Amino acid sequence: MMAILTLFISAKFGLNETTAGYIYSGFYASIYLLALVGGIIADKTRNYKGTIMWGLVVMSLGYLIIAIPTPTPVSSLPLYLTLTCVGLLVIAFGNGLFKGNLQALVGQMYDNKEFSAKRESGFQIFYMFINIGGFFAPFVAIGVRNWWLKVNNFDYNAKLPALCHEYLAKGEEMVGEGLANLNSYASAAHLDGTPVSDLGAFCNTYLDVFNRGFHYAFIAAIVMMLISLAIYMANRKRFPDPSKKAAAAGVKASAEEIKMSAQEIRQRIYALFAVFGVVIFFWVSFHQNGYSLTYFARDYVNLDVININLGFTTIKGAEIFQSVNPFFVVTLTPLIMWFFGWLRKRNIEVSTPMKIAIGMGIAATRSDENSNADSFGLVALCSVGPILAVMVLGLVYQSGGTYTPITVPDTADSLQMWQLFQNAFPTYLKDVGVSLLPIALFFIVFQIIRRKMHKAQVIRVCMGLLYTYVGLVLFLTGVNVGFMPVGYYLGEALAGLDYRWIIIPIGMLMGYFIVTAEPAVHVLNKQVYELTSGVIPK
Repeated sequence: MMAILTLFISAKFGLNETTAGYIYSGFYASIYLLALVGGIIADKTRNYKGTIMWGLVVMSLGYLIIAIPTPTPVSSLPLYLTLTCVGLLVIAFGNGLFKGNLQALVGQMYDNKEFSAKRESGFQIFYMFINIGGFFAPFVAIGVRNWWLKVNNFDYNAKLPALCHEYLAKGEEMVGEGLANLNSYASAAHLDGTPVSDLGAFCNTYLDVFNRGFHYAFIAAIVMMLISLAIYMANRKRFPDPSKKAAAAGVKASAEEIKMSAQEIRQRIYALFAVFGVVIFFWVSFHQNGYSLTYFARDYVNLDVININLGFTTIKGAEIFQSVNPFFVVTLTPLIMWFFGWLRKRNIEVSTPMKIAIGMGIAATRSDENSNADSFGLVALCSVGPILAVMVLGLVYQSGGTYTPITVPDTADSLQMWQLFQNAFPTYLKDVGVSLLPIALFFIVFQIIRRKMHKAQVIRVCMGLLYTYVGLVLFLTGVNVGFMPVGYYLGEALAGLDYRWIIIPIGMLMGYFIVTAEPAVHVLNKQVYELTSGVIPK
């Protein structure tokens, strides 16, 4: 699904990348949201194995809804797009019943103390086999679609569906490079070299064959689901049953055990929310695979380079790149398992959170004698955080305006200049307040439920927030009202000089002073000096 969903939606309905991205995002968001529903259903019914089985059945039904071939171009966009979205929702619900409960089932296989030490290895093997399926899935989808294209005497061309939709929408009004490309691609689309005499008829036929191949690829997914269901049913009795395990225990816990369990649950909840903070940003990046990476491969990669001719079909298409990530997971997992096993044999046990931290590139910090060594680079990571936040904001922020050049204010005296600052103060008072509000709220929440700082510490934190607020307001007002116009004027004047080469040394000089004035650089400079015992001088 990750390999072909966005391309299928674009090719089937002629939607642009942005709209297809909304559907893709909604689908994957519903997968993870409905996993909670699946867990609740399994816990309420105490029928974990049955929930997993029905998850497979419901997913197969969702794929069937999408797999039923419908004509392209569609006669009614709202009807068929709604039908597709319903199919995706059914798949997401089935996935919610299946995915989380299956993972829980894997974990329960290692509840026995005799095997509990192998739990992590079990999950690594589990995910490795998931990625084996993820590696072959794009090839199957591509093979089925391109097989149907070949049956109908067509060659695969990733750019043709969008051009065909554009031509059918504009007709003869489609001019310029787009029409020229369409004519060129259409002439080469027939495997036997049949010339194209009617572009409209060609576009209708190619779109119908191209998307019918996608429908058949979804049928292949149903076949795989049924095979998975058969394997599961054949081994169902061998899987653990948590409901029977709880009933068989039948021992009433003591008040002390209940209290200890409550404390353990509280700690696990804290750990769970910490994991949430990690995985949210991880999946923000990872699920670009099925969106940004796919469109990038379609538009900017020469797909003819990878062209595997199997006789009855060819393996060629942007979807191939969805196999790259599973390939590395499958090939590197045994190496990683061996490495941590090697450490374990030497009594070096790396905890699961530490493994996550290593994987995410975040170093752990401690408050002991080695805290300086462990926190090395933390200041740099804190500097990277806002940069990443701005990049994430750029992905979701929709700017409808145009760029307005900065103008140097025309002021006659310092009184008029002060009025400019006075007019800008309310704006930055509000903006900085909104920016610092989440930090203040986080502090309040953690102070209430976790940290329990002393009154003096709370006062120091509040004073720090106040200093930060005042400093940012003054800084941003000064920069945007005074510094930016002057900088724009100087840059414009320097760029207009006959000897514009002077901009390069001036830029280097300004960069030097900016870096020298950066507090984080001084902190890192001092850390490097101390950690190397002066070997690397300041």
